[in-house]
Amino acid sequence: MAELLVEGCNRLKGEVTVQGAKNSALPILAATVATADESVLYNCPRLSDVDSAVKILRYLGCSATFSGHSLVVDTKGLCCDHIPDALMRQMRSSIVFLGAILTRLKTAKLTFPGGCELGARPIDLHLDALSRMGATISEKHGEIVCAAPKGLVGANIALAFPSVGATENIIIAATRAKGTTVITNAAREPEIEDLCAYLNSCGASIRGAGEGTVVIDGTDKLHGTAHTIIPDRIVAATLMSAAAVTGSDITLRGVISSHLSAVIPVFEEAGCDIRIKDGDLTINAPGRLRAFSTVRTTPYPGFPTDAQAPLMAVATLAQGTTVFVENIFENRYKHASELVRLGAKVRTEGKVAVVEGVRELYSSSLQGSDLRGCACLAVASLAAQGKTTIDTTGYLERGYENFDVVLRNLGANIKMI
Repeated sequence: MAELLVEGCNRLKGEVTVQGAKNSALPILAATVATADESVLYNCPRLSDVDSAVKILRYLGCSATFSGHSLVVDTKGLCCDHIPDALMRQMRSSIVFLGAILTRLKTAKLTFPGGCELGARPIDLHLDALSRMGATISEKHGEIVCAAPKGLVGANIALAFPSVGATENIIIAATRAKGTTVITNAAREPEIEDLCAYLNSCGASIRGAGEGTVVIDGTDKLHGTAHTIIPDRIVAATLMSAAAVTGSDITLRGVISSHLSAVIPVFEEAGCDIRIKDGDLTINAPGRLRAFSTVRTTPYPGFPTDAQAPLMAVATLAQGTTVFVENIFENRYKHASELVRLGAKVRTEGKVAVVEGVRELYSSSLQGSDLRGCACLAVASLAAQGKTTIDTTGYLERGYENFDVVLRNLGANIKMI
């Protein structure tokens, strides 16, 4: 059990370097399997989800060693084609190992992945794509068994939805498939671009990363490389939210502002002054925020679903009414009822949440239920009168490195126990 203790109403001040992106590190770690070589990953965040990926790599026979925020991964020793259920359940991104193992060993066996309970996130798109690439797939006793005895072959794959995980799985699998694979309606997230940059540095031939159509020409062999993981745009949005609710002035270093192009205008509409220069983003928040127009989560380059929860904490103290429409996951408002415990006025119905801003929030005892929901509650607690306790049950550590330390260094009264 992990519990966050927050004493609110402290203004924040200072600067912080944004950690490496979790959603970039995880697929890249899976992709190292396809290289059969050594890679060095710089700016790799120290997170429980990354630890889970490292455990999977070691189970498969690979080596992975951290030195600070540099991770050295050697996958030459891969000797196992399956991932046990206990490791698969630790995170949703474990499914992206499927394409990597299959393209390398021609067989792969694993169970359904775990992760936060945000609603249905079927892996049908992953399995259908791999079957189009020549894999035979069967399910027995909850285990997914994939085989491509003659190797995977290129295919034209049109995704019904621009799934990030499916796009990553297909790209990794296609790098060593015979022929050319074309993905249409591919996910366009920056983390997809980062994965492709890593693989191209390993000798892959991938065109169109970050666009709706991605073309991968298969190659017989990939080699290792050194790669620096991009900064985490969701962590940046969370820290911006912390500054906004506390009327603070902070600077985020190492930010790629274009990755926040859908988020920055929302803060500006709320009355925050944002300045960007040479990879630094400074946010200066007013004493009282304004409500912002309807926030609709959509695939990139739209507003990210992972930023919805932290921004809802901002809306609770904004003058006026804000409407959120969650179009990605159906169970992503679990934090709303906990915000009400702080004195917020939030109503939800289906995929819509209506937030009527209040003058003050008050401390309470809260229960987190997922990664971004815990971040939302922590952000709101920074602006609440009194001392708030949040049972995070280990969720925050999945996506935020030393979350309490980062905020404490900015002046927050916060501690993880």
